[in-house]
Amino acid sequence: MTTSQELLEISARLEEAVARITGPPDNPEELYDRFEMSAIAILDSQHVNYPEGVLCAYLAAILSEKRRELGLEVS
Repeated sequence: MTTSQELLEISARLEEAVARITGPPDNPEELYDRFEMSAIAILDSQHVNYPEGVLCAYLAAILSEKRRELGLEVS
């Protein structure tokens, strides 16, 4: 069973991974790409620790929210 605390830790890990990428992003698209690449890396390394699909769905939700925050959501 996955707890909300575990998912919050994944969210924090994603934010930390993006923050460690050197140099500021040139634009919102580049920042989103950093989140996407980091989310993929987390998914690749952590998916076996979660019930099937849970981590993927959680990271997809985070990325969707980031797209909205960065104004990249397509209408």
